Amino acid sequence: MDVLEAVRQRRSMKFFDPEHVMPEDDLRTIMESALLSPTAFNIQHWRFLNITDREIREEIKQAAWGQGQITDASTLLLLAYDKLAWQKSPARYWKNAPEPIQQSLLRNIHDFYAKDEQMQRDEGMRSCAIAAQTIMLVAQSLGYYSCPMDGFDFKRVGHLVRLPEDHEICLMICIGKATQEPWPRGGQLAMEEVFFTDRFPE
Repeated sequence: MDVLEAVRQRRSMKFFDPEHVMPEDDLRTIMESALLSPTAFNIQHWRFLNITDREIREEIKQAAWGQGQITDASTLLLLAYDKLAWQKSPARYWKNAPEPIQQSLLRNIHDFYAKDEQMQRDEGMRSCAIAAQTIMLVAQSLGYYSCPMDGFDFKRVGHLVRLPEDHEICLMICIGKATQEPWPRGGQLAMEEVFFTDRFPE
């Protein structure tokens, strides 16, 4: 499936075959693609948690107000980000660059993040969102449907998965084999309502 077709076919699905087991090769393909997603300054601050334990999934389901896709999906991924990745051995993010470029980037990384906690959070959310779209499109190209989720108790789920103190959760993604056709799209806004040139209309 090419990229355009995956974009057109991707739909949020909540009804998965609970008996389906995703082959390791498929999960690896999805995650290897996710790791190619862009991040600011290449700090790769996303962290991906593959939740396979059935008891943990059941508890997360309760923290998500009983939504069945949590336990029925073949794969449940939690996407979080490390707020302090910018200061954790940042030279490794540019180890293949020439030395002058490395030093310049290290200074820029420090200056960009050191005194701006809001920027640390914003960049983490943006990077996770980009990776999430990559995950969903690659999953679609492999014949899976997916469901991005933020409808859960973030604090409770963080406790269940032992989220590190310097990490924050962005969202979860359920991936699996659908048991029904996706519903018709709810209604797309017209291009002229959302796409402009140079300036927003007055």
